[in-house]
Amino acid sequence: MEKAYSYRFYPTPEQESLLRRTLGCVRLVYNKALHVRTQAWYEKQERVGYAQTSSMLTDWKKQEELDFLNEVSCVPLQQGLRHLQTAFTNFFAGRTKYPNFKKKHQGGSAEFTKSAFKFKDKQIYLAKCTEPLPIRWSRQIPESCEPSTVTVRLHPSGRWHISIRFDDPTIKPLPVTDKAIGIDLGISSLVITSDGDKVSNPKHFKKHYRRLRKAQKSLSRKQKGSKNREKAKIKVARIHAQITDSRKDHLHKLTTQLVRENQTVVVENLAVKNLVKNPKLSQAISDVSWGEITRQLAYKCRWYGRNYIEIDRWFPSSKRCSNCGYIALENAVKCSRVGLSRLWDAP
Repeated sequence: MEKAYSYRFYPTPEQESLLRRTLGCVRLVYNKALHVRTQAWYEKQERVGYAQTSSMLTDWKKQEELDFLNEVSCVPLQQGLRHLQTAFTNFFAGRTKYPNFKKKHQGGSAEFTKSAFKFKDKQIYLAKCTEPLPIRWSRQIPESCEPSTVTVRLHPSGRWHISIRFDDPTIKPLPVTDKAIGIDLGISSLVITSDGDKVSNPKHFKKHYRRLRKAQKSLSRKQKGSKNREKAKIKVARIHAQITDSRKDHLHKLTTQLVRENQTVVVENLAVKNLVKNPKLSQAISDVSWGEITRQLAYKCRWYGRNYIEIDRWFPSSKRCSNCGYIALENAVKCSRVGLSRLWDAP
């Protein structure tokens, strides 16, 4: 089973300089290729694929003004072009919007395949780096595993993370149980199960709202281009990172518990993209991260041999009697056919 572990690392000044140049080159190549593909379509109605942009990259590296592209590994540059191809594939399939240009202040990432890194003595050596990355090993990689790809990421908060992907043979199905559970996602209560249990919404954004508001107000008053403004931007980004970290930690603990305790997990297929268009609820819906909950449940069920079922959003579960299956025209507290009473307290 393919898996990825993410670690934080603290590069030396030489490594950070090289990695920042690599991220900048990846961003430049990605944006140039996106510009070429967009221009070719609007001017000539021609589609430019990965093969053509890869050939263009070879020509760009020969130009005097782009000679610095030769100072970094070519593998992340090629991977950036492949990611652009994937973005266009998803766009033409109707899954995402048109690809956007990458911005410097958003950080960036660089992907290294096997030919661009070395895994030796449980240390990662990247191409053009003489020393291993000083990784904080919060958990060890299984003994028999060899990394297939390594992704280095710089966050807007200034933190460096490395994601190591490998095939993990230690992931095995959990013991079979006869328990099944239905999950209703909400805002006042994050999760309401068919057993009647409720998981309250921790409201991570609200806990940090005052600090974030103060930091953003301070940022707005700083002069553009000044060092103080850069410091203020990092402070805002760090607060956002704290919100994201606390949210992910809570969701991982919750979804792991649900998968371990139940053989079958049933969730409604919500149209989150449409729901967040509501201006009164968009912030609350984004904070609870319904999409992230369903994503984690799906892959954890696949890992541990559980059954993951998504019910269509138009399925009349709130109108169906749990005893006889009769579907009422409206949500009812009492079934008109068998007289079974039921209170709906889900948000």
